[in-house]
Amino acid sequence: MAQAAQKLVKTLTVRAPQLLSATINYSRPRLATFWYYARVELTPPNPAEIPKAIEGIKGLMQSYKRGRLSELTVREALRNGLVATEILFWFYIGECIGKGGLIGYNV
Repeated sequence: MAQAAQKLVKTLTVRAPQLLSATINYSRPRLATFWYYARVELTPPNPAEIPKAIEGIKGLMQSYKRGRLSELTVREALRNGLVATEILFWFYIGECIGKGGLIGYNV
């Protein structure tokens, strides 16, 4: 067992620089793409975008009142349901992070 551990350590010390450079080469373009989209998509809304969002919500409410909901295709309804489920899960995850556990609040 000790010989196997020594052999593993010897192999890792020899191959560690190769593994590290391969990891960096693999992750560099993916991280660049991630940071590009993170800067664009994860920024908070600026003051000019808030009235547009309010108008969008008003339009959504008007279409709901007019019965547009019954004209949705199955694909659109499924997509809307998945988006609502994702928002709900993010809310629950935020609650768990905020309270520091899965069960109850530490009052």
